[in-house]
This record gives sequence, structure tokens and C-alpha cells, in this order.
Amino acid sequence: MKLMRVGLAGAERPALLAQDGTIRDLSAFVRDIDGTSLAPEELDRLRNIDARKLPILDVNSRIGPCVARPLNFVCIGLNYEDHAREANLPIPPEPIIFLKSLSAYSGPYDDVRIPRGSVKTDWEVELGVIIGTRAADICENDALKHVAGFCVINDVSEREFQSERGGTWDKGKGCDTFGPTGPWLVTQDEIADPQQLRLWLDVDGKRMQDGNTRTMVFSVRQLVSYVSRFITLYPGDIIATGTPPGVGLGMKPTPVFLAAGQVMTLGIEGLGNQRQRLVEQSA
Repeated sequence: MKLMRVGLAGAERPALLAQDGTIRDLSAFVRDIDGTSLAPEELDRLRNIDARKLPILDVNSRIGPCVARPLNFVCIGLNYEDHAREANLPIPPEPIIFLKSLSAYSGPYDDVRIPRGSVKTDWEVELGVIIGTRAADICENDALKHVAGFCVINDVSEREFQSERGGTWDKGKGCDTFGPTGPWLVTQDEIADPQQLRLWLDVDGKRMQDGNTRTMVFSVRQLVSYVSRFITLYPGDIIATGTPPGVGLGMKPTPVFLAAGQVMTLGIEGLGNQRQRLVEQSA
């Protein structure tokens, strides 16, 4: 099942992508695609709806983030072996956790705004894990029981802000529009193995990232369990699980960064595609 949210920012309505490719309105059955609707029993109820009887929404409508604004937008750093090597950094012995500001949360086709003073805005395609039931200090064997589904995330990053302006990652990760999420939440039952998914990202049609979740240092199961030891995860929360190699910072011999007017397209096998245009942040 592919769940989504359609409409203007702040006024999205819940929807699903039907098997015939149409977008169907779910607002008669759920208030939103949020923590309440992601409980296992609620997902089962939605699966039993005959999508053919639901109203069709305009395919040209804006697609918003696939879940309503989460309580926690958790990210994992250096979680691909090949990306760590690209960055000339050691593979971390434990997951590196940081939080992405909720002001970064945006739709999969919304413009990405380059912040004022930015000189090193970069891209990162990532597998997103969406929590379905509360998870606090859970074991790895139980971790996937707390997962509602998966999605595509672009963890847009400003590298100078991240690494050269005081040493904290958050200010390079949490700029407005730096967290495009969606287009769909794909429920866990449709993904046979989250550790065997191809990820890719292009800039202006040129392939920059082409990786696979099998090279993760820490698996989805390990990450959900580990994060839950330090941060209670609530239904609707998101974990962005790290990026494969090919980011602009790692380009040789000279790093490459984004500029206004460029276009990023990205996707993950089975989870859909995103497209964002880069624009200058207005005053």
C-alpha cells in the first residue's frame, strides 16, 4: 500500500496511490496520514478499502510529505561503508545520530531553497524509515514490528554550515526545505528486504549517486533499536538512514556543490522518485 498526502502546504489531504496509478482520496476514512493512521490495525483497515470506489484526485496537485509533520526527524551519519571511505573518515563503531529541524520538512517536488550565504549546498539520497508504533528501548529482534513503512528522503546539507561553523551538524542539515520526504509511504509488507534497495540521485540529469542499502554499516533493524535507546520514537516519526557515496563533498579532485537553477532527481527502488529545483532564498 502506498499512502500519500496531496494539496497545498498545510492543507494536504490523505490519499493512496491505487494499482491503476490514480491518486485516490482517503479523507472519508482518515483525518491525515499521521501517527494515528499508522497503527497496524489502522493500516489493515485501509488495506481493506476498495480503492476503485474512492474519489480520484487531480494528478497535477501538489504532493506533500508522505506523513504529517513528525515529532522526531532523526538522521544517521556515515552509515554506508563506501560513503565513509569517500569522506576519508573511519567507519563509526556506533550509529551517529543527529536531528533534522522540522522547518526542513518539505514535499518531494517542492523547491529547495539555498540559504543566504551558502557556498556548499549538497545532496544526499536516503532511505527513510517511518515509525508505526511507539518504540522505547526496544531490542533488535522487535524493531521491525514498530515500522509502518519506508520512503525516499533527500537529506540536503550545507557542508560549510555543517562542519566549518562551530562543529555541529544540525545547522548544516536543518535549513528550510532541506528535508524533502515522499512521495509515498510504502508499507513494510511491500518491501521484501530493506537491505537490498537501490538508491540513486542525479543533478541536471547527471548520475551522482548510485548505491544500495546492502552497504549500510547499521541495518534498519539495528538503527530503530539503537535510536530507541536514546530517543523515544512515536508513530509518524522518521529515521533517515544515511547516504551512499557520490555526494558533492566527496567529488574528486574538486568538490561540487549546488547552485540556483539546478535540478535534483532521485529515487529508491520500489519507493518512488523525487524532483527538486534549487532556488535562492528570498530576503
